[in-house]
Amino acid sequence: MAYKEFHYLWEWEIAATPEEFWPYAADTNRFNLDAGLDPLISNKRLQKGFGRFLAYKQFGLVTVSFEEEPFQWVYPQHFGVVRRYVQGPLKEMTAKVRLERTPENKTLLSYEIWVTPRNLIGWLSIPIQVNIISWRNFDRTFRLYEQLIHEQKPLNELPASVRLEPQASERLTAARAQLIGQGVDEALVERLIHLLTEADDFSVNAIRPYAVAKAWQAPRRTVLEMFLLATRVGIVDFQWELLCPLCRGSGNNVAEHLADLHSKVHCESCNIDFTANFERSVEITFRPSPAIRHVEKYQYCVAGPMVTPHIIAQQVVGAGKEVELPLGLEMGRYRLRSSGLTGGQALIVAEAGGRPRLPLAATAAGWDTDEKMLTTQSALVLHNETAEEQIFILERMAWSDDAVTAAEVTTMQKFRDLFASEAIRRGEQFAVGSVTILFTDLIDSTRMYNEIGDAPAFGLVLSHFDVLRQMVDEEEGAIIKTIGDAIMAVFRRPVSALRAITRAQEALRVAPQGQRPLKLKAGIHSGPCIAVTLNERLDYFGSAVNQAARLEGFAGGDSVVITEQVRYDPEVAAFLATMPEYRAEPFTAHLKGFDQSDFDLWRVKRGG
Repeated sequence: MAYKEFHYLWEWEIAATPEEFWPYAADTNRFNLDAGLDPLISNKRLQKGFGRFLAYKQFGLVTVSFEEEPFQWVYPQHFGVVRRYVQGPLKEMTAKVRLERTPENKTLLSYEIWVTPRNLIGWLSIPIQVNIISWRNFDRTFRLYEQLIHEQKPLNELPASVRLEPQASERLTAARAQLIGQGVDEALVERLIHLLTEADDFSVNAIRPYAVAKAWQAPRRTVLEMFLLATRVGIVDFQWELLCPLCRGSGNNVAEHLADLHSKVHCESCNIDFTANFERSVEITFRPSPAIRHVEKYQYCVAGPMVTPHIIAQQVVGAGKEVELPLGLEMGRYRLRSSGLTGGQALIVAEAGGRPRLPLAATAAGWDTDEKMLTTQSALVLHNETAEEQIFILERMAWSDDAVTAAEVTTMQKFRDLFASEAIRRGEQFAVGSVTILFTDLIDSTRMYNEIGDAPAFGLVLSHFDVLRQMVDEEEGAIIKTIGDAIMAVFRRPVSALRAITRAQEALRVAPQGQRPLKLKAGIHSGPCIAVTLNERLDYFGSAVNQAARLEGFAGGDSVVITEQVRYDPEVAAFLATMPEYRAEPFTAHLKGFDQSDFDLWRVKRGG
């Protein structure tokens, strides 16, 4: 017996713009939790097509299995999904959500749903379960999100019932005192403890410090260092997540320590293999320590728009078909790709020169190599000229700045001091992208040992290490190792290295009364490196490191030698322009071990 399809349309006027409400409404994983739906107990890719086979237990008793087609969406306009049930009272369900801007700059939110029953139980239960219970839960959840936006609160501040472990309160009290004693702002400590004890499991399973800093309107570095210290005092743990270059999610690729990571990774969601690097592929996140609370990891939806927030639009197009997508885009670089083809079409959105309507075709021969230009209000006409169905994906090329990558955190002095044993497994290596490398050396240290004796000279060397450590740390770098009376340090930005060494030179030049002034020479270079483990410590190797190591020999007096990669960095140029007491003298030199005959270098020193 065939049963008729039920159709419902619900609407809400939301006091927020579509752009403001999209991250709440389109976070289907979070929404399903807040709306009281059941968590998934199974998640597998279909052998054919792009969908997934999923299941959940309704009321904790009956297993409901279904095939889910890929979500389709255009930010911040609409999203939807189709589910075909394998068993149970339902046969098929389609849900579509639309966000339309009103003349008052609010959002008209429409939620449309079509449900087909499989049997009499489904036919009887749909009007109650969907049209009454689901509607009430959805209404409550959307109004709750609207209130959060009005109060400018993040989702992790939703009230939750949390069960703390025995003695958790005592541990938190002790940790509070330790953190404040180590200089962490008391108000930030209180907010951290509130997050760990009040937020639900979903919010604290993988905490991103920079996202927390944004929500709290606090300095990013300060919040990150607080989480590192909180790990050390035992109230949070960190974990390393390996991010896929396509979906940018980690799935089950999570490790407790760097030594547990492998550079060769498989993303089950995208069904691709990739080589992980520290610059983009490895992210550090945090969660409460098991001594504070037990955190369960549930999934309520695996493929909604906010699972991959960098994807602006996702559209299924049948073989030989075409679809037109009107878009509102921010300026920047984008890529259009298809999950069934390699490569992609490069796009750039600019104020002028772009096309308001751009036809693009997916063909068996691949994508056009030329970069296409769009306006901020453009329409893409997607042609599928292949013999199979394709999912067109339009994604921002810029990566989220909420992620704390391994490349960044491992160049922090605080991290290396607190977690010196964190190193990658022997034999593995990870690219870290471009970093700035600083090598220093004390001038006339041998003469100093001869003139004042070993013990006093060694004391001065240790004191000079303290000065360097302070300056490097304050400029957001890290000392990788000491080599005699020299150091190797790394920074994410060239100007940070130059500021750190010039400040250290100034501090050492003016010695306390009764002590010998010290002169320091240095070399700075920027370039790509690889991270390895050497002597049980995380170290950096590569041509850029070798080049940097050969520079300080040309420094001569109390100066710094820099390469053109450093000299022409915009921040370095601006720094030197505002420091008239320093001059940069150009010269050329041959670096031992490099085929290039001469390198363009600059000697930066104080004085006329």
